[in-house]
Amino acid sequence: MQTLYLEFKDSSLQDRGQWASKAEFLLAVAAQIIGLGNVWRFPYLCYKNGGGVFFVPYMLFLVVCGVPLFLLETALGQFTSLGGVGAWMKICPLFAGLGFASQMMILHSCVYYIVILAWAFFYLCSSFQTQLPWSHCNNTWNTGVIHTSHTHIPHDPSVDLSENATSPVIEFWEREVLDLSASVDRLDSVNWRLALCLLLVWTVCYFCVWKGVKSIGKVVYVTATFPYLMLLVLLVRGVSLPGAVDGIVYYLKPNHTRLMDPQVWMDAGTQIFFSYGICLGSLTALGSYNKFNNDCYKDCFRLCLLNSSTSVIAGFAIFSVLGFMAQEKGVDIADVVQSGPGLAFIAYPRAVSMMPLPQLWAVCIFLMILMLGLDTQFVSLEALIMSVSDLYPTLIRRCHGREILLLLVCLVCFLIGLLMVTPGGLYVFQIYDNFSCSGASLLLLSVCQSVAIGWIYSADRFSNNIKAMIGYQPLCIFRLCWPSSENISVCVQGTFGFSLMFWSPLTLANGVTAPVWATVMGWTLTLSSVSLLPLWAIYSLMNTPGTLQQVKK
Repeated sequence: MQTLYLEFKDSSLQDRGQWASKAEFLLAVAAQIIGLGNVWRFPYLCYKNGGGVFFVPYMLFLVVCGVPLFLLETALGQFTSLGGVGAWMKICPLFAGLGFASQMMILHSCVYYIVILAWAFFYLCSSFQTQLPWSHCNNTWNTGVIHTSHTHIPHDPSVDLSENATSPVIEFWEREVLDLSASVDRLDSVNWRLALCLLLVWTVCYFCVWKGVKSIGKVVYVTATFPYLMLLVLLVRGVSLPGAVDGIVYYLKPNHTRLMDPQVWMDAGTQIFFSYGICLGSLTALGSYNKFNNDCYKDCFRLCLLNSSTSVIAGFAIFSVLGFMAQEKGVDIADVVQSGPGLAFIAYPRAVSMMPLPQLWAVCIFLMILMLGLDTQFVSLEALIMSVSDLYPTLIRRCHGREILLLLVCLVCFLIGLLMVTPGGLYVFQIYDNFSCSGASLLLLSVCQSVAIGWIYSADRFSNNIKAMIGYQPLCIFRLCWPSSENISVCVQGTFGFSLMFWSPLTLANGVTAPVWATVMGWTLTLSSVSLLPLWAIYSLMNTPGTLQQVKK
């Protein structure tokens, strides 16, 4: 790893690159942190956890964990001008495993996250038909038992669903898009149409990233702003629908008793870590492209405000439409609110099929989903590629080394992703989703980050580093939050403890309980990243001369 610290004067090495403007940096970070979770996960968690009361633990985790760690990672990249691995190796070599673990998580997320985009692309293509295929029962994949008034979504294991009850929307999702098998053990052959969609999305990602920060800085002007235009259109349309007020009231109605439920706090904590992209190394990589004197402190507040505001506004847009659906069907809103793929690919299609000009609204929704997911995907991919090139600059940043590495990563991820476009692919997807970048893994990495900065590197020292870049000290609350013995550790460890106390075997689509081999596979994915923390620390101690105090710094 010593190549990391050498000064290279070889003119054949490609320049690492910088953002052409502050706008490019802000849009790129917004593209990374504002994604599908803002649109479908945050509104659902508000509904599930007591409506407006959910904002109490959410804001606490945001102030104590979210914003301090967001600033920590962004400033770390800007100060060192290195990606996730190189930055930690430079300021705290003993904890360089943080960088390796975060890059492994990014690699896992690149494999499965893009499958959502393949599904969205399939729906987008289907939206151009004269009659939306999920709005009627005259398709070859429809069964003889159709209940068009049925509103339950079978992917939520808490829903008690009759075996024979179904709807055109559900049958399109399960029988036409997924060709879903009844067992986790039955993968069968690849769905060639989904495989083609997956290949096309990967091709777009490759060409968005292949020139590094130069190409990404231009692409995000479209991918980061277009979803806001679509969200605004959906919000205006949603609040004008009959029943919208009922949906919004349901979204915000407080239930104070839920504050005593530890699950509410666990959901708030994990939502902050997921939606802010903390502990994945991507914020460090994006910050490393900044000029040294960029005011990353103010940027942090702007981006955090934008992220949380987007989540709240998305809730109004989503629940106004769900209120309309509930009124049209004559059912309670609880029967149309679901989380995850069920919301995007069952509730949304059902909603647009009930609106005037359904093809137009279907195109808008699935373009928004594509853009939200696409920019998150290629920014994460860029963070991974840059971290590797920082470790081996003479190998990667010479000639076409970067493009070849990117092609290999895309190809390997695409081949693994083919498992998720088989009849049993949804089960594999859910295993990846629950274990590879799990909340427990992110919480563990956050504790280690605060230990590295707060105890070993010193929070005061890091605060002075930020002052050297921006000209003034950040608020003292950041120096209080960074040390592990204080706020971050208490909140994170409490959330982590609750997640272990309430752990249960994973329940997959259609109420299928994950078999032992699937659980073992899931924990293997988890350990493949977090195990790099102790492994690197042991390697560093064994191969670095000097005392423990010298090795730490």
